[in-house]
Amino acid sequence: MNEVEIKKALVVKPSSLGDVVHSLPFLHSLKKCFPGLRVHWVIAEPLKDLLEGHPLIEKLWVIKKDNWKKPARIFETLSEFKALSKNLKKERFDIAFDLQGLLRSGIIIKSSGAKVRVGFKEAREGGHLFYTHKVEGGKGIHAVERYLKLAESIAPGVLCQTEIEFPLIRAKDFTPPFKEYAVLAPGARWASKRWPAGDFGKLAAMLPLKSVIIGSNSEKALADEVARTSGGNAVSFAGKSGLKELVELIRQARFMVTNDSGPMHIAAALGVPVFAVFGPTDPALTGPYGKGMRVVLREKADCAPCRNRDCPDMKCMRAITPERLLEEIKRAIFPLHIHPHPHPPPSRGRGPKGGMLQ
Repeated sequence: MNEVEIKKALVVKPSSLGDVVHSLPFLHSLKKCFPGLRVHWVIAEPLKDLLEGHPLIEKLWVIKKDNWKKPARIFETLSEFKALSKNLKKERFDIAFDLQGLLRSGIIIKSSGAKVRVGFKEAREGGHLFYTHKVEGGKGIHAVERYLKLAESIAPGVLCQTEIEFPLIRAKDFTPPFKEYAVLAPGARWASKRWPAGDFGKLAAMLPLKSVIIGSNSEKALADEVARTSGGNAVSFAGKSGLKELVELIRQARFMVTNDSGPMHIAAALGVPVFAVFGPTDPALTGPYGKGMRVVLREKADCAPCRNRDCPDMKCMRAITPERLLEEIKRAIFPLHIHPHPHPPPSRGRGPKGGMLQ
């Protein structure tokens, strides 16, 4: 695509948590190339706190995405979409970007009335039929790099030279639970991506510092099991913080132990040392992406990565022991009396940077 002049843009990226974090370098690059650009963003209701009040975003359009999949809510969904479409058209967007790449997101950018609509050739469910400009995302590259291709397509040779930065906003008046602590994230959307909760607890019991367990309301039972098996060395914060507070909790941690999950991507974006357990998914595509230290633990298995959401034995995950993970932490983190953890130095070229905005 030839370079286009734009003043107002719509970004459609409703979910999920990790994907929205991965799209922040796209936002940073877009604003870097077009400083006066007015950006609107379509976000799913459960994730709105992550972007609400963001200085690079003029307006959020919040949708009840989870209801859109429920046949019983079809009339409510149609009413919401009709109102969304009508109001988006009033904004007169110059360009719209579909970072989600699905049928519903394609319909949204089409209904926005934007004359230029950019998305991936590989968009699923026929989403690509709604684009005026299709970009080849490619296979075998990380999601962060893939999203940046959409921005680079409208300003070739410009955006590709900027830093990769994750502009995450800060929560005000946040007080950390301990002077020094680790964060444990035992949850994941797929059951097959979850390292056993008991192993998280055993690891926490062996660490010479307190651990804070994070998770959603639906993951409270999982977090409680980790706390129960930690010998009193871990406390559960599952369901007790909003997304902005979660970002701060992670930011001030000494390190994080996690599955392939949204919080993992927040930690990596902030430069917090990450120890990630992987099994059915490929870390080259969805692994922690950031300038800080990242340790990915995988067990070689002929079936991995299988990308199956359920698994009868989960042998690739269970083969990773708490003792093995502890050795990795000892090697990389100890002595643990250093506080706070050092942030990565400023990047001098294209490379990830954990940016924070007031």
